Amino acid sequence: MLLSNRLTRCLALPPLTTTTTLQDIASNQSKGVAKVVLKKGKTQLFRDGSPMVYSGAVDRIIGRPPPKTGDVVLVADGTQKPIGWGLYNSCSMFCVRLMQLEEEVSGDPSCALNVEKLLETRIDAAIRLRKSLGLPSANTNAYRLVNSEGDRLSGLIVDVFGDLAVIASSAAWVEKYKQHIKKCISGLNMIKSVVWRPSTEILKEEGLESEKEEEEDLLCERVVKVVENGISYMISLDGQKTGFYADQRENREFISTISDGQRVLDMCCYTGGFALNAAHGHALEVTGKISFLKQDATIFMKNAASRNELWDIVIMDPPKLAPRRKVLQSASGMYRNLNSMAMRLTKRGGFLMTCSCSGAMTQKSGQFLSVLQGAASMAGRKITVVRQCGAACDHPIDPSYPEGAYLTNILLRVL
Repeated sequence: MLLSNRLTRCLALPPLTTTTTLQDIASNQSKGVAKVVLKKGKTQLFRDGSPMVYSGAVDRIIGRPPPKTGDVVLVADGTQKPIGWGLYNSCSMFCVRLMQLEEEVSGDPSCALNVEKLLETRIDAAIRLRKSLGLPSANTNAYRLVNSEGDRLSGLIVDVFGDLAVIASSAAWVEKYKQHIKKCISGLNMIKSVVWRPSTEILKEEGLESEKEEEEDLLCERVVKVVENGISYMISLDGQKTGFYADQRENREFISTISDGQRVLDMCCYTGGFALNAAHGHALEVTGKISFLKQDATIFMKNAASRNELWDIVIMDPPKLAPRRKVLQSASGMYRNLNSMAMRLTKRGGFLMTCSCSGAMTQKSGQFLSVLQGAASMAGRKITVVRQCGAACDHPIDPSYPEGAYLTNILLRVL
């Protein structure tokens, strides 16, 4: 009888709620949360995980007062049912950067509509990923800790150089949460100092004028010693991007494996990564940073060709020539001309490692290979593709945002 009474009381209890919806959480916020409603037919792209809600996909915005740049908003389908939440921008072509989807919140609501908590969670996940990849290590202490959309923190990049972290900001929300981001990164055991590096031109498109570097940033050493693949570098924090291109680490190491006894030419060498790896791989002779030469790359190659100079391995890693799709056609011509000259300097049967860090080129499938084929025709050479790679493994890419893929590294055999 006692057991029966207990069973009756249990059956009378209301069912437990196992999921929490974004709408419920938003309703409990002291400050109202605006809702960005998508146009009909535009929802699935973002349900599938694309993090960038472009303004053309938005039907209307519900909320009074309207949201301001950097505010948390819900992103909803045509029936106003939330599919996720993100950070709003009133100026950018990217109206919202999606941070979490509804099903993620249902599974774990701890980060819902909470940017600070989400930052801590995602940065922790990024650290664990790098540790699983063996970074940092005794041979390498220069690597990317946070890779924007690849680590689901769109607009935020963190590169680590020894015990220093350089934070590159390219989104308004990143600037808004600057102090919390710096606190998260500076609180890591391996980090002693932090430099904030705003991407000025991109932030202008986000509606922001970047501020001057903070005094604490200026107190940091501007030249830092790092180790990559067992090779030491002195890098300048005032140089390009964050000061060092860790994305080519695996490609640089590969060069060391094919350089034994070879004459190597490293064009556009910057910090000399490919040249130093070639020397480490027992190259017979390296022109780049080993035999130092500062000269316009085009002029150097024309002069070398007139002298009939040839190298066993040529590396062509120019700066970004196509920062926007609208200049892709003119940039293609520059890539073709540079590579044609590089092919003329490559011994028949030798290798040309050629690169493009222009996302507009990389993301247009087959475009770079077509440019290289055109370059070969100009040079009167025949080429075959031996190896084709992208950025190193600490630069993850979200497949729902293929625009995050920007680096192409192709090894050609030149005949």
